[in-house]
Amino acid sequence: MTPPAYVEGDPRDLTLLDLNARFLPHEQFKQLVENIRQDGCLTSTPLVWNDADSGRRIVLSGNHRTMAAIEAGLTRIGWLEITDPLPRQRQIALQLSHNAIAGQDDPAILKELYEELESVEWRQYTGLDDKALELLEKVDVGGLGEANLDFTTITIVFLPDELERAEAALDEAKKTGTADARWGLALTQYDGVLDALETTRAAYKIGNAATAFGVILDTFERHLTDLSEGWYDPQARTASRDGTAPIETVFGLREIPTTTAAAVRTAIADLIRAGDVPEDEPWRALDVWTGTAGGDGEE
Repeated sequence: MTPPAYVEGDPRDLTLLDLNARFLPHEQFKQLVENIRQDGCLTSTPLVWNDADSGRRIVLSGNHRTMAAIEAGLTRIGWLEITDPLPRQRQIALQLSHNAIAGQDDPAILKELYEELESVEWRQYTGLDDKALELLEKVDVGGLGEANLDFTTITIVFLPDELERAEAALDEAKKTGTADARWGLALTQYDGVLDALETTRAAYKIGNAATAFGVILDTFERHLTDLSEGWYDPQARTASRDGTAPIETVFGLREIPTTTAAAVRTAIADLIRAGDVPEDEPWRALDVWTGTAGGDGEE
């Protein structure tokens, strides 16, 4: 067969297969459309046969990419084009081979690469759905060794309100698996969690629950200071309870620039050296800076 030539044109001029053994779930197709719209082009190439007898350009491989390009509004794409005559048997063989002969994901590497993606948008871009991400749960972490994969399994157990039923449910959950942590939630919170996941998936057009949960966590991180309601009275401008408060709920972040951190450490060291702050209570520097030094400062 003569090597296919690279050709560009309007995807609407191509003829899609009437009978295609490859199907794409609706959520994945929507994600494909969104990816193409974001990229502004195809990043993988369809295979097209130029049938001289009928004058049609028939897509043998890449039908979904072609349809997605049209839906994304692309007016020009590139494809590999075969011009040799192709008997029906050869067409079918090419179509099926492109669908069937494909590599498989190494679960360990898939997990490593997926977790390397810090942005929710890029995780969404991968198109991995819940079924694909189930591969990550089947990784033989024992064979990988702790040096290669740091992981923690968390089981969230939704419990009924009644104490006896709750204890029985938790005991049953303990028998079904081994987890590093178990969180017991009221059964009434179950629908709320599902609603939160579903709303997040719909808002971001996310195909899998894991990525949706990541969006929820990102949203939580952006609203850390809202948790100050648990210890701060903004009207009285004083603490509403005794005890301690997470520093994240004060500043709304978990990290600060190293230059700022170094300046704070230096200032604290100066206060300790001057005897204004106890060495074992460096946080009291905040009392000095806010003019509240001398209070009870209960921890």
